[in-house]
Amino acid sequence: MIKIEVPNPDVILTKQKQVGEKVEAVISSIYGFTDYHRIPRDKGGIILFFNTEDDLLYVGKARKLRPRLKKHFEDTVSPIKMHRDEVYKIAVLVVEDPVERDIYETYIINKQKAKYNIEKVFFK
Repeated sequence: MIKIEVPNPDVILTKQKQVGEKVEAVISSIYGFTDYHRIPRDKGGIILFFNTEDDLLYVGKARKLRPRLKKHFEDTVSPIKMHRDEVYKIAVLVVEDPVERDIYETYIINKQKAKYNIEKVFFK
């Protein structure tokens, strides 16, 4: 048996609400996430989307993390387009090797039973 150890997330983003008086400028956000600058722009890796109960909703991989993450919230073809409001926490793992990214993505989808992944699923 092969033992796979998933690395710890390098960045974790949590949904934030606008607080304060109405005269304040509204925080620029996409579905409540404001600190995309913490995610590397030109590095590859794995993106994990969680809800408020810490259930894994979706796992994705990307050659360039920040642009791909933003596309999940802007794209009309994103697998989570109907479930964007459910996303409360995003964990990002930087994994440069494309083969490792593929292995980790498939492993996480099946080990943690990601709710909205329909490809690479072996647990059904």
